[in-house]
Amino acid sequence: MTITLSDDRSHQILNWLRDDLNLDITQFEPASSDASFRRYFRVTHNKRCFIVMDAPPEKEDTEPFINVAELFRLAKANVPDIIAQDTQQGFLLLEDFGAVNLLDRLNELSVDILYRTALTALVNLQKNISPDSCFLPHYTPTLLKSELALFSDWFLQQQCQLPLNQDQLKLLSHTEDFLIDSACQQKQVCVHRDFHSRNLMHIDDSQLGIIDFQDAVIGPITYDAVSLLRDCYIAWPDEKIDQLLNEYFLQLQAVNLVHCSYADFKRDFDLMGIQRHLKAIGIFSRLNIRDGKSAYLADIPRTLNYVLNVSQNYPELKEFHRFLSTTASQVHL
Repeated sequence: MTITLSDDRSHQILNWLRDDLNLDITQFEPASSDASFRRYFRVTHNKRCFIVMDAPPEKEDTEPFINVAELFRLAKANVPDIIAQDTQQGFLLLEDFGAVNLLDRLNELSVDILYRTALTALVNLQKNISPDSCFLPHYTPTLLKSELALFSDWFLQQQCQLPLNQDQLKLLSHTEDFLIDSACQQKQVCVHRDFHSRNLMHIDDSQLGIIDFQDAVIGPITYDAVSLLRDCYIAWPDEKIDQLLNEYFLQLQAVNLVHCSYADFKRDFDLMGIQRHLKAIGIFSRLNIRDGKSAYLADIPRTLNYVLNVSQNYPELKEFHRFLSTTASQVHL
């Protein structure tokens, strides 16, 4: 028997499981935590494993997870069943997809089949959820702008302690507007918003479990694809990314979700990636500075490298690329 109770919330969860749900808990231990205030525990009842989400009500709301889980389930996405819930305390008892995620299984031999499985699941989600009739909020220019501000606020000015002059602030603002315009003119579909290798659980090579979907929105069609193919946690050669992106594009064409050329789609993908990666760099910095989660600093160089490599290919980003190249050479993480 393994019962690991580290704080008062752990005791409350165990009491909820045993007293309210009448479960015979023989194992209770941490499963994972994420970049929010949520935590996850793996518990065993009658030799069967479950996941408990701990979302402190004063910091996290379980309702978006519950609502999006049902929306995704109706769209035939493989999301965990919600077995029991106590929204007042912030506890959810969930189906356990296991402890192995996509990142754990990715290598040069498995990359093609696993990414094809993931991209097929993504197309399924995008074609089965109507942007016009679902309740998901829209990825507005205001939201995109606030996310991009994380890069200058938390990375440049706080993590790097780089004072920004008026010309640099103007350059950053111009770059943000350019990226936002690109995102907003794309086809708008359901966006998971964190569709990467750590949020796809490996059940087998033909089936993945989708988690961490509570922040889903209606937004640019390339957003989730760039989260996956230019993952902040693993990098692949440009040729491999282009091959997989083209396959994904053809799937979208087949279900009538895109009507542009591949060249235009690739441009949208590239610019969407810059927006997402600037946001991610800001979040990684904030996690370090505000939350004391320094492990995320190790993911900044890879993520920053994506931005540098892609921005050099677009004349509209020439000045931004030069500024970022100079900044990157001065950063020591």
